[in-house]
Amino acid sequence: MSVKEELFKRLKEAVVNGDPEEVSKIAKKVVEVGIDPLEAVEKALVVGVLELGDKWVKGEAFIADVVAAADAMKVGLSILKNEIVKRGRSVKYLGRIVIGTVEGDIHDIGKSIVATLWEASGFEVIDLGVDVPPKKFVEAVKQYKPDVVGMSALLTTSMLKQRETIEAIKQAGLRDKVKIVIGGAPTTEEWAKEIGADGWAPDAFSAVQLIKRLFGIEG
Repeated sequence: MSVKEELFKRLKEAVVNGDPEEVSKIAKKVVEVGIDPLEAVEKALVVGVLELGDKWVKGEAFIADVVAAADAMKVGLSILKNEIVKRGRSVKYLGRIVIGTVEGDIHDIGKSIVATLWEASGFEVIDLGVDVPPKKFVEAVKQYKPDVVGMSALLTTSMLKQRETIEAIKQAGLRDKVKIVIGGAPTTEEWAKEIGADGWAPDAFSAVQLIKRLFGIEG
């Protein structure tokens, strides 16, 4: 096994184990020995998160494991992205997505996992956080010009804010410039259709497939 292969293997395992300190150490080593940082992102960090995600779907890992892996991946991503920029290159994204939990709702875990899996799948993701009012979503569409807006709601009361946010985006004259997807425990495909969203996903991994379909990407 080459030095590169060994480091990629260790980096992937550190992500799967949710060990940010180990991820940081190995990512710095990747930079130090001059290995392509973009390749390290694609073949180690991303592979680690998606592998653990697959285990979660099969019931072989807990949600806490996925959260820990996502956090570890972000640590490595920040180190390697800096090196990618220094080399005058950039991460090539498949598209840009803005995501947030709607106003009146402070649930973060599900939304954060979706954001991480979208990022691991090759999309640039701008996370607006939780308790995001319609106006802030509108401002984000104007500022970032995303291809897709994702809205999460974990409460039946905050679901109504998904409708309100879509209306606000319409009122701002931006609805035809962006696709809108929704998710969250109380939401349904029927609700998505009723409020005029372009798609709905029942869980984080369905959300990845949904986005790929919207972008016309197979697999």
